[in-house]
Amino acid sequence: MDSKVKKTTGFGSKGKKEKIRDGFEERVVQVRRVTKVVKGGKQLHFRAIVVVGNKQGQVGVGVGKAKEVIAAVLKSAVNARRNIVTVPMTKYSTFPHRSEGDYGAAKVMLRPASPGTGVIAGGAVRIVLEMAGVENALGKQIGSKNALNNARATVVAVLKMRQFRDVARERGIPMEELWK
Repeated sequence: MDSKVKKTTGFGSKGKKEKIRDGFEERVVQVRRVTKVVKGGKQLHFRAIVVVGNKQGQVGVGVGKAKEVIAAVLKSAVNARRNIVTVPMTKYSTFPHRSEGDYGAAKVMLRPASPGTGVIAGGAVRIVLEMAGVENALGKQIGSKNALNNARATVVAVLKMRQFRDVARERGIPMEELWK
């Protein structure tokens, strides 16, 4: 039993699972019907991709498969909560610098934007950035239209980013000297 999903017991519960509120919102990116060919015919399953985030700099991408859509979404939400990363942001709710990330054939480019721009990105990239709490950013999907790979490529691009103060600390210089 996972810590994020509580099972209610008692009369008439029939083993229902209810979500525990932990401050993370869920957004379903895609639900796809997948089949496996076996001796007796085709086995039908559903694959769900879910992005969870607290809109304060933490986001996670998860995938889950089950025979029912609701079970697949629940599994992928639990999987996303296990894969949470922190997004470095400036005071204008954008990125500190440009970054690129790839996962499989998908390549994602992320760029900071000036205040008031909003999130200009498509598909899974937009969902990941919105759930992270990024308000001003530019994103571009290059190479693949696969939603799962684009979402994971966005997470890879975010992991490559570093704050200016961290870079200055590693180099052992004050922050003002970074731009000289």
